[in-house]
Amino acid sequence: MLSKVLDAFWRAAAYCFHPRVILLSLLPVAVAGAAGFALAWFYWEPAVEAVRLGLERLPLLAPVMQWLNEMTNGVFRSVVGPLVVVALAVPVVLIAAMLLVSAFMGTALVSLVAKRRFPTLERRYGGSWWRGAVGMTGATGIAVLALVVSLPFWLIPPLALLLPPLIWGWLSYRVMSYDALAEHASADERHEIMRQQRTPLFVMGLVTGYLGAAPSLVWATGAMALPMMPLLLPLFVWLYTLVFAFAALWFTHYALAALDELRRARLGELLPSASPADGAIRPSAGSASAAP
Repeated sequence: MLSKVLDAFWRAAAYCFHPRVILLSLLPVAVAGAAGFALAWFYWEPAVEAVRLGLERLPLLAPVMQWLNEMTNGVFRSVVGPLVVVALAVPVVLIAAMLLVSAFMGTALVSLVAKRRFPTLERRYGGSWWRGAVGMTGATGIAVLALVVSLPFWLIPPLALLLPPLIWGWLSYRVMSYDALAEHASADERHEIMRQQRTPLFVMGLVTGYLGAAPSLVWATGAMALPMMPLLLPLFVWLYTLVFAFAALWFTHYALAALDELRRARLGELLPSASPADGAIRPSAGSASAAP
């Protein structure tokens, strides 16, 4: 099982350098990057000031804020506002990037992998765009609710490193598994693969969650990076888009390979056994080409 996950991983990494993938990634970046830059340019300073004043006016936090500000010679007051705004903005950017990749790149990436690696794999269209939209909306709502509920636990260092990627991982697993199988698998095949491959697919989602959180670590390099948020936001949108484009390719390679294997197994069970003397050749349910 691990070898199949790693095989899909390296194939997805190689596909990220395909010219079509690079071109497709520009559209989500243009949409989300432009929107994020405009919002940050016009609302960054008001948002930072509102957060700072709000924290200082809270009766429970005001003494702590004053003590920390005195201990850091005023540095804490200048950092806490941008830090909180970034912490609140990153989940929004992450979710937006993943949904844009799913909307603008999902079908094209699945078609690219299928054409190059599984050219004979039959499309049975067990999913539809509206079912995918409903499932995506529901999964996103659950993820956002989980983020809000888990915010107080982020103050505990071990949980801060575990909870956000776990939530992103679950959301990636739900959305990208459906996108990868919607066109080629029937509804029955999709449910069977989701049941059989639940653990590896969730592990892939968890890795995707950590990869998606990695670009945010630049804000931990120092307070000087925080005021540059309006200018750096398009770059971060591009990084998030690249991460989720890779994840979509990873899920597609793994899911279509699992579908091909499932059909071969079912075909082997249905066909009568043939002796070597019969010279019978069993038809294939869909074979992988030599393309990576």
